[in-house]
Amino acid sequence: MVRSARRRKTVQAREVDGVLRVSIPATMSGADEQRWVEEMVRRMARRTGTGGVDLARRAGELARRYQLPAPGSIRWADNQEWRWGSCTPGTGSIRISSRLGGEPSWVLDYVIVHELAHLEVARHDRRFWELVGRYPLAERARGFLIARGLDPATTETPSAPTPVPAPPRSDSRAGRVAAASRRRR
Repeated sequence: MVRSARRRKTVQAREVDGVLRVSIPATMSGADEQRWVEEMVRRMARRTGTGGVDLARRAGELARRYQLPAPGSIRWADNQEWRWGSCTPGTGSIRISSRLGGEPSWVLDYVIVHELAHLEVARHDRRFWELVGRYPLAERARGFLIARGLDPATTETPSAPTPVPAPPRSDSRAGRVAAASRRRR
């Protein structure tokens, strides 16, 4: 732990000679220090969990096996706190959250298949779920991710009802005209 008078807001962690060095502002409270040290240890552990996985090879094998488009590129992403993965269909690039580095391989494979399916179908519609369903452990992996507290597709399942358009806002011109007409009666 290194307290720095020059550091105002940021916290940094790096490995120096096999030891995790966490730099924090000198004015940080003891409780905040403890919280940040735990957070930085967690982040560094997450990064080391991704080192032994060859994402490009794995994605290529999954694409061939389940007849999905191969990605143009695939990489780990440390900045995905609310998603397990994301993709850009136009370029074929896929990013996988480094949080998955410590999860079972069949869960990582599901997220890769999910993103590969997005290279063909952008939305979470019935066709998309048919593509994802080619992976035999898809439902089990989704359940695993839901139990972990986040499944980005839980609000858009194949059986989800069609969204109903929101009524006009009262501050819109149509809303003001309708309200004025009711007041005149």
